[in-house]
Order: sequence, then structure tokens, then C-alpha cells
Amino acid sequence: MGTIRRLNCFDRPKIKKMISYLGGEDEFSKALMREAFIMLSSYLPLKYRRLPESYILLEDGEIQGLITIVPTNGNPYKINITRLIFRQNYYDVGKQLIEFVIARYGAQGAISFSVLVDESHDELLELFTTGCGFRQCSCECLWKLENIHSENRTPNLFRYCQNSDAKAVSRLFNGELVSLYRPSLDRTKEEYQEPVFAGFASFYKNRYVMEEPAKGRIIGYLSITTEDNVNFIIDLSVNEGYDISYDDVIDFALGEISRRKSVFYAFVKQKKYTKTSDKLEDYLKAHNADLIQTQIVLVKDFYRPVKQSESILQVFLFGETGAAT
Repeated sequence: MGTIRRLNCFDRPKIKKMISYLGGEDEFSKALMREAFIMLSSYLPLKYRRLPESYILLEDGEIQGLITIVPTNGNPYKINITRLIFRQNYYDVGKQLIEFVIARYGAQGAISFSVLVDESHDELLELFTTGCGFRQCSCECLWKLENIHSENRTPNLFRYCQNSDAKAVSRLFNGELVSLYRPSLDRTKEEYQEPVFAGFASFYKNRYVMEEPAKGRIIGYLSITTEDNVNFIIDLSVNEGYDISYDDVIDFALGEISRRKSVFYAFVKQKKYTKTSDKLEDYLKAHNADLIQTQIVLVKDFYRPVKQSESILQVFLFGETGAAT
């Protein structure tokens, strides 16, 4: 059994050796340069932490695996696993790393651990569910928009979301969850508030709300997120009791992206655990959007020690970096 410790900037040569043939060393090099700053935040109580933290498993001085976790913005007691790396078929290494972060952060007060796993990774799904006690909570799909152009028909459809809207937005999101998944996936108002250190995030996000005419009640929430200023993810939550035009929403979102970039790729996130999921899927299919990714949502809602079982490089990136809502 290897030794698990925090990743630090002195691990760069070993990390580079481990992942060089994947062509992703620049990304990791940048992450390693931030480790000194992240190390300082790790001494804070869990409720004050906001930055991603990484741990490596060492055997005979060589890195056998790496795991990265990110506390949820506004609710650091909900932990997201965003990266898992281990050598080909070394699933026991992955299991040790997962159990380590569950034990470490569970002891500090974490109440929930979540991860998005591509539906094609059967062995990885088995590792999280059977091996580490996670359970499946529906899935999220990513659709690529093709040949859909913004016409800016409804420029005033949304307004910018403010922190004062957080309570209403969380109520909207939770109310649209399918009842079966609500205990595991509901969100607090703090998760919809702009974080104090938003400028340090590795992604850029714009947030908007739609209000019911005359009454001022929030009936829709829209976020547009990008990590590279080229690929933009459109995420929408709407009240199923209102006939909201997806054409108008997409036009508005594409118009907002066009103000930032002239050339870009747009994607729509479909959350299958919401009541309006089927309606959105019908719209996307009718407009020839391409389904490019389906990720299973796995959640472990409570901390408990998991019994240990038996044990070229495999890299898994789960969901959006930052796990922002």
C-alpha cells in the first residue's frame, strides 16, 4: 500500500513524466504553480475553503495516482471530485485515493461527495458505486448546437442575477427537481451567490434570471460558462408551470456569447433529474443538436469508512472544472 500526501510544486518532474505522452502537461504545470497558494488555504477550516486540492499516491518514490477535489461554491461541505488519474488498470490506486478524500474531508465535516462519470466507463462506475458506496442520481447530457444563430429577438428576456436573487433561484431549482433526486441534489441559496474570490476561478460565468411580467417572481435562471473562451455551456432552470420559449432563451444566450466572442462553440446542458428535461430534449432533437456526452451523476451523501477490497495511465475529468452552479 502506497503513501498518500498533498501534491506540491516539487512534484512537477514526476507529474510531467507520468502524463507527458497525454499532451496535458501544460495544464498540470499551471495547476502546480498555484499549489503554494492553495497549500495556505488548506490550513483553514473546511467552511472557509474555496480552492481545488490535489493528492497523490506514491509507491517506491513514483506517483501511481492523483485525485483532485473542489468544494462547492457557497457550500464547502459538498465536495466534488473533478479529476482522477491512475496507471492503466490500477483501480485499487483509484479506490485508495477516493477513500482517502472521503475519510479526510468527512472527518472535517463534509456531508456530501459527488462526481460525474461518463456512461461509457463501466469499470469506473463500478469503482465508485460498488467499491466506494456512491449511488447513481440520474445523469447530465451535453448537446452541441449546430447552425443555430442568434437573432436577438428578446434582448430584455433576462437580467443579470444578483446575490439578492439567490434564495429565489435555489427555490426555483429545488422545485424543479424530480422528487426522487431532491434529497441528494438540492441546493442552498449560498450556492447561487457570487463567491468573494470569483476572479481566481479557472472558469468564467455569467448568470441571469427571468422574471414573471408585472409580478417580479423569478421563473427562470440561466448561466453561461466557459473555461477557454471558445467553448460555452448554456445551463437553464425554468419553472415548468410557464410556457417559456426555448427559441428565445437560446437566442438570448447566443447573443450574450456573441458580445464576447465572434467565433465560438455553444453547448446546452440537459439535467435529466429535472421535470423539464424531456421538453428540453425534444426541442434540442427538433433543432438537430448533437448529443456529444452523457455523464452519470454519482453521490455519496454521508461519511462512513469503506471496506477495502483487492486491487500505462488512465485519466478521468469529471464535469465542469470548478463545479460551479
